[in-house]
Order: sequence, then structure tokens, then C-alpha cells
Amino acid sequence: MDSLTQIVLGAAVGEAVLGKKVGNKAMLWGAIAGTIPDLDVLSKLFVDNVTANELHRGFSHSILFSILFAPLLGWLISKIYQNNEADWKDWTKLMFLGLFTHPILDSFTTWGTQLFWPLDYKIAINNIFVADPLYTVPFLIFVIMAMFYKRTNPKRKKLNNLGLFISSFYMLITLALQKSAKANFSTNLENQHIQYKNIQTRPTPLNSILWTANIETNDSFLIGYYSLLDEDDIISFAEFPKNHHLLDSMKKDPLIPRLIKLTEGWYTVEKKGNTVFFNDLRFGQLGIGSDANRFVFSYELYYDDKGILNAKERERNVDEASPLLKKLFNRMLGNKS
Repeated sequence: MDSLTQIVLGAAVGEAVLGKKVGNKAMLWGAIAGTIPDLDVLSKLFVDNVTANELHRGFSHSILFSILFAPLLGWLISKIYQNNEADWKDWTKLMFLGLFTHPILDSFTTWGTQLFWPLDYKIAINNIFVADPLYTVPFLIFVIMAMFYKRTNPKRKKLNNLGLFISSFYMLITLALQKSAKANFSTNLENQHIQYKNIQTRPTPLNSILWTANIETNDSFLIGYYSLLDEDDIISFAEFPKNHHLLDSMKKDPLIPRLIKLTEGWYTVEKKGNTVFFNDLRFGQLGIGSDANRFVFSYELYYDDKGILNAKERERNVDEASPLLKKLFNRMLGNKS
């Protein structure tokens, strides 16, 4: 999830664990704990794009990381507040839950987490977008309201618990909506006599009303959109050829298996002029369907002066964000036209 959401979750967890003893300090350190796992993004300063993406949501998002670092961080905090009511065990418990709930929340998104690192297994449930206001905003409001009550006031605990309950309940709703959307996609594929190998269903940016699906066939991927507000249940699918043959001799380079593993097999290859692009389908398109400009995550493959194959992540134009979100919002309102 986005940084703000992880901060809010960490603060709420900190309050639930230690708020009655130390007040807003619990929220502060809970928020810090909720931020720490995402410091793995700093790896982009030292390694290439592919390696950085491989490292993201790896060790720092694992149970092992929480177990190893919670006691150390708890000890450091206990030294800062030596005369406080909380001891090393209290702070360790807070830091562990703050660190651990971060990857738990991330596991519901598309990128997923390597919760059981070093085991090579990623959890990605795909039922919520990395930033969803309906999850975060109510949660944030209740956490802020709780801050203004004294630590011993029972209203503080009730407000914080209410925020945790509402956010968790919304998460359960998205799971139900995902199941419903997937069933609709599957029914359409069956009715249109489309044979497929695999299907991946996820929400579009910033909402849980408009859903999209990647469908793998033998030679291509299909992408469809379904809104809970659609009047017509018939879904049109845009087709994108896999074009894996365009990799040609590049297939022999060790970089390509790494990219394939990173995308979990959800990728297409396209060639524009003499330039080859490797597209990661898991995070959707910059647009909708066949009218989309390109995919959100895409790598330009090229050989450097030493003949080494490189993958450069294609930059996204910030100016395109507003019109793209407008298109998504209009599609979210249904297929009335």
C-alpha cells in the first residue's frame, strides 16, 4: 500500500498495543515501524531497475525481518524513554506488530510480498489497489480524532478500534467484490467461447468499483474491464499478442528469465522500430483496453557498449495522469453508452 496508508495502519496498531501507557508516543513509533519496510526502495540508488524491483517487498517485508529487528528497535526506544511506563518488552511488541502488519497489508495488493523470505514464494491477493481512499481516509480520520483524547480516556481506544474495524471490514468487502468480478469475467469468457489458461482479476486505480482482468490464452493476453455500475454485463476484451518470439537471441541472456520471474509470466514483448520493449501486465495499462498508450510497467531492452543486455524502466509522463484518471472514472460509472 502507499506510504500514508502504512503510516496510518502503523499508528493505529501502535495505539492499540501501547496507547494507554504512553499516549501519542505509541502512534508515533507505530507510524515509524509502518514505514521502515518500504525503505527497501532506497536500493534504486545503488542497483539497476530490475534488481531493485526484485529486492522490493523482499527481506524487509518478511516475518524474519520483523522477528530480527523488533527486539533491537524496541531496545533502542526503551533507552530513549527510560523513565516511561513502557519497558523493552512493550516496545518490542509494538515494533513487531508495526513491522509485521505492513507486509500483511501489502499482500492484498498486486505487487505482493515475500512474507516467508528466504523461501521463494510471493503472496499477492490482488483485491485492493496500492492506494484506495475508501480504505485510508476513514481510517485516518479516526486515528486523528483519537489523538486529541488523553491516553486514559476510553473514547480514545474506541475511536482507534473503530478505525481498525472499518478498514478491515472494507478489506473484506473488496475480497467479495473481487470474487464477484472474477465470476463475471469467467462467465463472459465462457459465453464468448474463449478458451484460456489463466485469469488475474484486480481493481483499477483508487477504487473498488471498476475491475480489470488479464486473461492468458495460448498466443496472447486479453484485457477486459467490468464496473459494478455496468448496465450491460457483456464484457469486451482487447487482445495483446504475447510476441515472445521477438526476444530472439535475448532469451539466452540471464536477464530475461529474471524479468519473466518478476512478472510471474504475465508479460508481452513489442517492437517499435529497432527497440524492443518488455511489458509487465500485472499493473495494468496507461489507459483502457486497445486505446491504451502502453503498460504502466515496461522495460526497454538494449545492449550497452560492452554488449551487455540491459533493461531500462520506461518513464511515465506525469502530465498523462489527469486525463487517464478521468477516463477511468467515466468507465467506472458504467458502460451506458
